[in-house]
Amino acid sequence: MNAFEQLFAANFKNLLRDRMALFWFLAFPVLTMVLFGLAFSGGEEASFRVGLAAPAGDAFAEAAATAFGKVKALNIHRGDLQRELAALKKGDRIIVVEIPEGAGADLAAGRPVAIRVHYDQNRAQTGRMLYTIVAEVLDGLERKMTGRPRLFSLSLRAYQTERREQIDFLLPGILAMALMQLGILGAFELLSLREQKVLKSLGATPLPRIMVLGSEILVRLLLSLAQLGILVGIGVLVFKVKITGNWLLVLGLVLLGAVTFITLGYMLVSFARTMESGQGLAQLVQFPMMFLSGIFFPIEIMPKFMLPVVRAMPLTYLGDALRQTMVGMPPQFPLLLEVGVLGGWAVVCGFVTLIFWRWE
Repeated sequence: MNAFEQLFAANFKNLLRDRMALFWFLAFPVLTMVLFGLAFSGGEEASFRVGLAAPAGDAFAEAAATAFGKVKALNIHRGDLQRELAALKKGDRIIVVEIPEGAGADLAAGRPVAIRVHYDQNRAQTGRMLYTIVAEVLDGLERKMTGRPRLFSLSLRAYQTERREQIDFLLPGILAMALMQLGILGAFELLSLREQKVLKSLGATPLPRIMVLGSEILVRLLLSLAQLGILVGIGVLVFKVKITGNWLLVLGLVLLGAVTFITLGYMLVSFARTMESGQGLAQLVQFPMMFLSGIFFPIEIMPKFMLPVVRAMPLTYLGDALRQTMVGMPPQFPLLLEVGVLGGWAVVCGFVTLIFWRWE
């Protein structure tokens, strides 16, 4: 057995003996997913995504878009009918309101207008509730514009869509959180070895220092694959999550995410002299990412002034990338952009670590 294999075996055995580390790396993500899964599986969304297919420049359509935008419970997405219906079929809309061409002119001339409301059959109760809200908004808008009794008529059309639950959203986010903890908290092992002068002793031997880091990184990467298998296994077997993405792509993103947060963890350790200061730095970085990066709830519901901070966090991109590749949810960002951002974070953190790292 060569030196690298001996280092790897020692690091792996040390990890298995560290029950607290195993709890944070494996048990805590599993516990989080089970609790959230039991709480939210089968639940309805708190923010209702509504599609609006309305002709541009039409007076009634523009007034309707403005009126819908004032309803806080509605998250309006305006686009052409085919695109909005495609989003509805993917589960990214609950209803789509279709306003026909010339609606404003017809209402002004006293002619009836037929407005269709397409809804997700899997969420029929919510769709009908939103139908009532839409009818009231349009009714009040018509009275304001024409002063006449209602001329338009609403009709409901059901669509059989791909069923999505809250756990479909949460599973990729919890996996991303687990990878973050693996990288940031895992770096404390090297900090502990440095504080105990073990790294200094190793530095006095002919053993290349890169081999010490390499064996540590390999242990973390293998543990990231264990996290993937355990969390996905529970999601599929217990909560019936349907994994629809390419497994090689998912595997690549998991490894990229692990490398990104491993380098981030090592960078933080580079600026810490003691375990206490290292833990403070980790908490300063970890907790904002955990609650602001959209792994537990959509970033659309966050205040706009916080979005620049959210978009600067690597966990935002890892969670969204896993979500769109694992369960096919509509992305917040293009996948290539997310891979580039994660890779950029890994390169920058690795470079800073090389500059400031101390072996003693």
